[in-house]
Amino acid sequence: MTFENLNLIEPILKALQEEGYSAPTPIQEKSIPILLQGKDLLGCAQTGTGKTAAFSIPILQKLYKTDNRKSIKALILTPTRELAIQIGECFSAYGKYTGLRHAVIFGGVGQKPQTDELRRGVQILVATPGRLQDLVNQGFINLKTLEFFVLDEADRMLDMGFIHDIRRILKLLPAKRQTLFFSATMPPEIETLANTMLTSPEKVEVTPASSTVDTISQSVYFVEKKEKKDLLIHLLKNPAIESVLIFTRTKYGADKLARILNKSEIRAEAIHGNKSQNARQRALTGFKSHDLRVLIATDIAARGIDVEQLSHVINYELPNIPETYVHRIGRTGRAGHDGIALSFCESEELPYLKDIQKLIGKNIPVIKEHPFVTAVGVKAQEIKTEEIKAKAKENKIYRGNRSNGDYWRRKKRTTQNAPQKKDR
Repeated sequence: MTFENLNLIEPILKALQEEGYSAPTPIQEKSIPILLQGKDLLGCAQTGTGKTAAFSIPILQKLYKTDNRKSIKALILTPTRELAIQIGECFSAYGKYTGLRHAVIFGGVGQKPQTDELRRGVQILVATPGRLQDLVNQGFINLKTLEFFVLDEADRMLDMGFIHDIRRILKLLPAKRQTLFFSATMPPEIETLANTMLTSPEKVEVTPASSTVDTISQSVYFVEKKEKKDLLIHLLKNPAIESVLIFTRTKYGADKLARILNKSEIRAEAIHGNKSQNARQRALTGFKSHDLRVLIATDIAARGIDVEQLSHVINYELPNIPETYVHRIGRTGRAGHDGIALSFCESEELPYLKDIQKLIGKNIPVIKEHPFVTAVGVKAQEIKTEEIKAKAKENKIYRGNRSNGDYWRRKKRTTQNAPQKKDR
């Protein structure tokens, strides 16, 4: 399958070719034909699957011959500034030969450059909820002519407390429109929201994240907290690590690690929610252009970061949610490139490692030989492993086996509660 097979117009095909894209990702292959037909779409897809192109390409194509160049025809609502900027970059790249104009608006910066752009006239608006409502209330934005509405990262919107903002924004939109709804997960609240927004949608689901990690080379280092920084500095001295995204669990941890690396003459920058918008953008731009080799991020700040040819991801601290691990490492090894994911695991993080291995369905190879293995660390790992085994054994006994009464009591209860078959 190539983009030519999807009946795309020449201006878009030319732009895709210049970007080095020839074959669509699964979500693009499934979504683009549906959207070109004018149908609503419910997409279940994680970051890194290519969903931005899956919705931006059909919108550009359908608006290509639009007459009214001054009014807003498409609104893409997204939870974070970083993601908004990234979506804007995609519209710039894929739409460079269409003549269509877009604007990106978000809070945390002065609004004048944004309102100036709106005054000049745009057809496509990428926005975060807060700034969108502000500019609507001030009369800078009118959504009455809207034809396309995209809600991106709906589950993240929910996590960040934007659900009421979304409902308020929905009231401003025309009833007749094409709606695209994307979410990595589908909890009940998200399903309810989707049902209120969509009309007879087509559902597109791409491969769960746990199977996409098979293409990434993964390894884990057992190292205690005190030695983590020394191991990281040791690894970063290897020139084979061309571009690396390092994950910490906290904002404080990200800043502290950046200071440690810079002291060791390894240039690094941290991005998280407490950084100014300008600082975050400067770091991201440097990282994407490969002027900056090392970027340290928290999970929320990294959501939506898409860097071509990212050679390595390092989990300096393992996440306590196994799906987060999959999201993290999925940022490397994209678009046919090799990707390497390295994780540091201290003894207290062993339960997190067990959960991650259970989710991805395989054991991550351990690199046993490294300069920062300590006798104390080995002992701590052994003690924690025994604790986990003992706990698992306890749980097994509690659940009951055939030789203890609990098993048969539970079996009896289950049998009693089971629905009885009726005679036919």
